[in-house]
Amino acid sequence: MLRVGLDESKAGVKIAGRNINNLKYADYTTLMAESEEELRSLLTKVKEESAKAGLQLNIKTTKIMATRLIDNWQIEGENVEVVTDFIFLGVKITADADSSQEMRRCLLLGRKAMTNLDKIVKSRDNTLTTKVHIVETMVFPVVTYGCKSWTIKKAEQRNTDAFELESWRKILRVPWTTRRSNQSILQDFPPTTEFRLGS
Repeated sequence: MLRVGLDESKAGVKIAGRNINNLKYADYTTLMAESEEELRSLLTKVKEESAKAGLQLNIKTTKIMATRLIDNWQIEGENVEVVTDFIFLGVKITADADSSQEMRRCLLLGRKAMTNLDKIVKSRDNTLTTKVHIVETMVFPVVTYGCKSWTIKKAEQRNTDAFELESWRKILRVPWTTRRSNQSILQDFPPTTEFRLGS
C-alpha cells in the first residue's frame, strides 16, 4: 500500500547508489530523508496513502530523530515528538550512532537473564556442559542482539569480556575474591565451548 507513494519519491538517502527512503517491518515503517522538507514530504505521502486505505497515521506514536537539533516539528498542524534515541525492533538507535549506551543496556539485560537462571546454573544436579549450553542459548543472545550494528571500542570490548567471565565464574561457583586467573577459568570448560562474546 505505502509502496506506491514512497518508491516513486526522489526523497531519501543514497546508499550504494540506490535511493532508500523507507524500511518496513511488520507494522513499523522507518522513513529516511536528507532534509526536513524531504521528510515532511514522505510523511505526508504515508498519511495520504494510509487514508486511501481507511487507515490513520498515529502521530502520538510517530517520532522524529535527526543528526542536528530540531526544536519543534509539525505535520499538518500536529506536533511530532523529536527524540535523540528510540528503541526499534529491540535495538536502541541514537542520533550520534554511539553504540556504548546500547551495549550497556544489553549487558544489563544479560545480567538480568543470568540472575533469572541462578537456580539452574548453580545447581549441582546439572552437568557443566548443560549449564554452558543454557547460558550460550539463553543469555549470550540477549547480550549480542543487534550487535552487527555496533561500533565497539576497547572499553566496551573489555565490558563484554568481563560479562562472559562473570557468567563462567557463576557457573563454576568461583567468586571474584578467589585468586584465580581468567585463563584458568576458561580452561575448566569443555573443549566444545566456542562461543565468545568478543568474537
